[in-house]
Amino acid sequence: MRDIPSDPRIAIVKLSALGDVIHALPVARALRRRFPDAALTWVVETRAQPLLRDHPDLDRVIPVDTRRWRRLAWRPRSAARLLRDLRRLRSRMRRGRFDVALDLQGLAKSGVLTRLTGAPMRIGFGRSHSRELSWLAITHPVVPPPSAAHVVEQYLSLLAPLGIERVTPEFHMPARPDAEKVIDGFLREHGVKPGERLVALNPGAGRPNKQWPIEHFWSLAQRLGAEAEARVLLLWGPGEIDLARQIGEGLATHPLLAPPTDLDHLTALLRRVSLIVAADTGPLHLAAAVGTPALGLYGPTRAERNGPYGPSGHALQSPGRTMAELRPERVFEAARKLLEP
Repeated sequence: MRDIPSDPRIAIVKLSALGDVIHALPVARALRRRFPDAALTWVVETRAQPLLRDHPDLDRVIPVDTRRWRRLAWRPRSAARLLRDLRRLRSRMRRGRFDVALDLQGLAKSGVLTRLTGAPMRIGFGRSHSRELSWLAITHPVVPPPSAAHVVEQYLSLLAPLGIERVTPEFHMPARPDAEKVIDGFLREHGVKPGERLVALNPGAGRPNKQWPIEHFWSLAQRLGAEAEARVLLLWGPGEIDLARQIGEGLATHPLLAPPTDLDHLTALLRRVSLIVAADTGPLHLAAAVGTPALGLYGPTRAERNGPYGPSGHALQSPGRTMAELRPERVFEAARKLLEP
């Protein structure tokens, strides 16, 4: 192992998506515990930056917008702007004088950013666990052990070259008092009493093949209200409000439509619910990270690797790898058990 100072300057490169960034949070906590005097920087996509704002385990967050870079790359007249952006980012990275960079993404873009840090020690996944030649930027490749089945455990395995092993994953999500106050007011306004069973359903998903059918959600919502004595809260994100409204149409249980939320307000809302049922998506993993019971619905992705992590996380895998084959009867029975005292 390379000699590491007691106060190393470390860059964590984990760009997106929301659920992936959440799954990587235990890496920051483990680094802070091992190196309390370290200067920890996280390189992240701009859209996920609010999740890391003022995080106690981090000293600095560097936002990047790779989507914008891709748009510029496809426009010949914009190539100069792209090069200027990359030069500015490189200068900012080099001012960090990093000793170590950790590539938790394993993609070409994260490999480029890891190289831009200028860190002499660059840790990432070995060739068999990385994609798009990202391993070429790595000086210390790591192949996760077979026991690291979940992606959280795979991320933590990258800390081995720093002498950090056998870590118990810890998620730390700071509460935002202003957002908590707003959500408390919303729930009071709609008559949600403290201790009342409130089940959040999140119909959105990052890809169509990861989305559970709306008619299945409707059946689940109906039974939750009629048989489990739960009030249903319908979550929605950008472009998803119509999905939430479709679930609520014709229900006798009068579900509650969530207000528009940013990440702070969504986190506060998820702290208040009794259970969330969702596909493999950011709100599911956010709920599990704050200790809310989370029931994940999985088809094309593997619950063993990508399920909501920790004691509050639970998952159901579709027998045929398609979401439609995951029947609402099975999901309801699992949800009812999680709601039992």
